[in-house]
Amino acid sequence: MLIVNELNHILEKINNLNKICSKCINTQRWDGNVSLMVLDAAITSVGINYFQVVIPKVKTFEKEFIKTKKITSLESLAKFNYEEAFHIWKNKRSWQVAREISSYLSTLSKDDREALRTWAKSSSLKEWTKDPIGKIKGVGLITYQYLRMMGGIDTVMPDKIVKKVINEILIKTGEKPVYDDMEFIHKVEYLAKETGYRAVELCFMTWFKDNSQRLTEMP
Repeated sequence: MLIVNELNHILEKINNLNKICSKCINTQRWDGNVSLMVLDAAITSVGINYFQVVIPKVKTFEKEFIKTKKITSLESLAKFNYEEAFHIWKNKRSWQVAREISSYLSTLSKDDREALRTWAKSSSLKEWTKDPIGKIKGVGLITYQYLRMMGGIDTVMPDKIVKKVINEILIKTGEKPVYDDMEFIHKVEYLAKETGYRAVELCFMTWFKDNSQRLTEMP
């Protein structure tokens, strides 16, 4: 398959991609702090630039609320008065999403990492709209998939950049682009099996294809 060769060619040029992806599916991003992973996903759900906006905002929150022990767990994030952090991020929907996700996950385990991984393991792509997290207002398929990835599931989030890059590669190699989100996820998971890479690697690859230096910025 031409696309397999093309993907191999691209992936071989991105150093340390495997390391970053392993950190993701081992639930070790943000130094293993699940509250920051949830906040990351909640702010990302608004559809703003990840490197220019999301990372700086989450890092500021980490400095002011995590390192000072004002937020120590998902349970405390679920009860957090987010107006205290409006100077960092003013979007109420993001905060509400973060609180509701945290509230549900904190019922699964006292250990935050175990809680996220327990949920992810039991989560379903096919039935995502019926999932307790999938049903939260403001959680779309992209956010749902992002959380599953950070919870240990080897899959892909169908955001606009991921779809744009993968579809460009599909077209370049003579294949039909895939625009439907669910079909796209299945396509990328299929390509992962064909190439021997993980689906999460194909996902992350799209963000670093033209700027591998950004890998050093990834928490």
